[in-house]
Amino acid sequence: MPDIVTLTLNPALDVTTFTDAVVPTRKLRCDEPLYDAGGGGVNVAKVARVLGVSAAAVYPAGGARGEQMSGLLDDDRVEEHIVPIAGSTRECFTAIDRTSGQEYRFVTPGPELTAEEQERCLATLEKVAEGAKFVVASGSFPPGVPGTFVRRIAVVAREAGARFVLDSSGDALTSIDSGVFLVKPSLDELCEWAGRDLPTTGEQVAAARELVTSGVTEVVVVSLGADGAILVTADEAVHVPALAVKVRSAVGAGDSMVAGLVVGLLQERSLYDALALGTACATAALLTAGSHVCRREDIDRFDVLARATRSATR
Repeated sequence: MPDIVTLTLNPALDVTTFTDAVVPTRKLRCDEPLYDAGGGGVNVAKVARVLGVSAAAVYPAGGARGEQMSGLLDDDRVEEHIVPIAGSTRECFTAIDRTSGQEYRFVTPGPELTAEEQERCLATLEKVAEGAKFVVASGSFPPGVPGTFVRRIAVVAREAGARFVLDSSGDALTSIDSGVFLVKPSLDELCEWAGRDLPTTGEQVAAARELVTSGVTEVVVVSLGADGAILVTADEAVHVPALAVKVRSAVGAGDSMVAGLVVGLLQERSLYDALALGTACATAALLTAGSHVCRREDIDRFDVLARATRSATR
């Protein structure tokens, strides 16, 4: 029985390659492409397995790319529960400019999920989540799925007796009004949610705390990119700064943070040490190409550094 069950409504076959320079109108000679099973919840499950935690990934899939994803997840030792769909799983492409280090991401919308396919995703999640400690919904919603669908996911998690963790964007993020244990918006997403700019740490903490006091969630983790992350509850806030590393690719770093946070909570760490583990996982992900899963040895050394650098903000 998995401790963590993830739902990825819009998974992707991630393709990554390197080239000397990305310039317009010219043929770009690229390295042999790297293929990974990707999408928010899929990446969370992959990193949880690296950390030695049982994790299952529920996701819809169709076509040849869906079959290829499944084979890749076998390599990552992730328990998968596939919901067959009529459409074809999307493919997302990342090109990394070797000279500048810049990363260019090309993200496709994904197949439209019919109402029946959406219901089958929920039914599969309900079955797999029985006895799980956490249900994680991560990643964007595909065409055909309204943002309010997230409320139904929250109900499934609650009825399974699991804590619900949400990491999404747009309507899928702002439509939630209750039933979440932890939500992880980016700073831009928090600003959109709050309806105002949040230039200072104090304003960011206050906006995150509004989500807590209004009953949306118990914990808010705001990812700040190069400035690290802040964790906010009703009573306290903590900041863990980003760790300096040479970035190979940022794809999947946010998903890796969610995995570390959830695993830290499973390990009964304090919220602050759970954020440190999340930061360590996100940092370790920066060292790998595309959405290739991070390495345990990197996570462990960054975890020590992150716990040493965390600080209270208020």
